[in-house]
Amino acid sequence: MTSAVTTDNSARPGYGQLLRTPGALGFVLPGFAARLPFGMLTISILLLVQHTTGSYGSAGIVAAVTGISMALSAPLMGILTDRFGQSAVLVPVVLAHAAAVGGLAALALADANVWFLALAAVPTGASVPQVGPMVRARWAARLEGSPLLPTAAAFESVTDEFTFVVGPVLATALCTGVHPAAGLVTEATLTLLGGLLFAARRASQPRTHAPSATGESRSFALSHPGLQVLILAFLGIGAVFGGMQVSLAAFSAEIGNPGANGLLYGVFAAGNMIAGIAMGAVAWKIGPRRRLILGYVGLTAAASVLWAANSVILLGALGLVVGLFIAPALITGYTMVEQLVPANARTEAFTWLTGSIAFGQAVAVILAGRLTDAHGSAYGFLVPMAATALALAVLLALRAKLAPKAPSRIVNASVSAPVSAAAPVSASAGASAPGSEAAAGPRDRVNERGMGHRVPVTVD
Repeated sequence: MTSAVTTDNSARPGYGQLLRTPGALGFVLPGFAARLPFGMLTISILLLVQHTTGSYGSAGIVAAVTGISMALSAPLMGILTDRFGQSAVLVPVVLAHAAAVGGLAALALADANVWFLALAAVPTGASVPQVGPMVRARWAARLEGSPLLPTAAAFESVTDEFTFVVGPVLATALCTGVHPAAGLVTEATLTLLGGLLFAARRASQPRTHAPSATGESRSFALSHPGLQVLILAFLGIGAVFGGMQVSLAAFSAEIGNPGANGLLYGVFAAGNMIAGIAMGAVAWKIGPRRRLILGYVGLTAAASVLWAANSVILLGALGLVVGLFIAPALITGYTMVEQLVPANARTEAFTWLTGSIAFGQAVAVILAGRLTDAHGSAYGFLVPMAATALALAVLLALRAKLAPKAPSRIVNASVSAPVSAAAPVSASAGASAPGSEAAAGPRDRVNERGMGHRVPVTVD
C-alpha cells in the first residue's frame, strides 16, 4: 500500500517531476489502457442503436440509461473501493461489464424493442469500471500535501481528454467502417484487458480504510458541503459532453458526412486536452475557487453560441473553444477534493464527480436526442447552453461552501505514514507542514512552487 512521498523542493512542479514520482509509471500506463474504452462507450451505443432503430431519440434513451446507471453505481463502487481495495472491486466489475456489453450488442443486432435495450443498458452502465477515480486516488495517496497534486489533477484531465479524442474517433471508424457493433465489442475487450492489467498493479494502491482495521471513523464524502457544490457544477459539464455527442452526430448526418462526427468531437476534446496541458504547466496566482468560477463563466459563454454554427469549420472552431474552457473547471474541481474531503473517502468523492458527469451527460443525451429528432441539430446544442447557465448560477450562489474547513486533512489524517523529515511541522501556533496552507489561512492565499517555498499571491 502507498504512503505520502516527498517531492524535490528544488524543482518547479511540472509533468516531468510528477512522472518521476516513485512508482507513478507503474499505475499511470495500465490506468490509461483501462480507461481508454470509456471514451468509446456512449458514442458506440448511440451509433449502434441509431443504426438499428433509425432514431436518435431511441439511441439517446439507451445511452442515457447507461449513463444514469453508471452515475448511480459509481459512488457505491467508490465506497467499496475505499473499504476493500481497488483490485478486489475492479476484477469482478470488468468481467461483468464485458458480459453486459456483449448482451446489449446482441439485443440491438436482433432488432429488440428499445425498452429491452434500455433494460440491458442498466447492467452495462452499472458495471463501468471507475478507473479514473482509482488513478486519482493513487496520486492523492502518493502526493499527500504536495504542491504536485494540482499538476497530477491536470495530468489526469489530459489523460481523460486524450481518451475522448481517440475514443470517439476510433468508435466512429469501427461502427461506420467495419460493423455497427464493432465499437461496443472493442470497448468491452479493451475494458476487460486493461482493467485486469491495472488491477494487477497492487503495490501502488491506496490503503483501505476499514474502521476495524485502522481505528478511523468512516467518513462519507457526500456529507461534505463543498463536494455537494462540485457535484452540481459537474452536472453542467456532463451536459456539455452529452449534448455535444448527440448534436455533433446529428449535424454530421444532416450535412451528408457521418464520418465528420468523430473529427468534430475529437477537435472538441482536443481543446480540453490542450487546456489541460496548459493548466498543469502554469504556476497559478489565483486560488482554486476563483479558477473554477472563471473557467465556468467561459464555458457557459462558449456553449451559448454552439447553436448558431452552420458549417463544419465554424462548429469545429466553436467546439474547440468549448473544450478549452472545460479543462479549467474539471481540473480545479478534482484538485479541490483534496482540500474538501478526508483521505478515507477520496475514491468515493472522485466517483461522485465522475458519476455527476455521467448523469448530466445522460440527461443531456435524452433531451438533445428528442430536440434533434424534432427540430434538428441546432436545437440539440441548446441543451449544453441551458445546463451550463444553470450550473453556473448554482456555483455562484453556493461558492462559500467551497472554502476548505479543516486544513489538518491536507496534512494527512490517515495512518499511512508520519510526516516526512523534509516537511517538519512547526511548533508555533497556526503552523503546518509545507504541503498544507494552514499557516497562511485558506489555501487560496498562497501559490506553492515547491516544498517549503511559498510565494504570496492574490487572495481569492
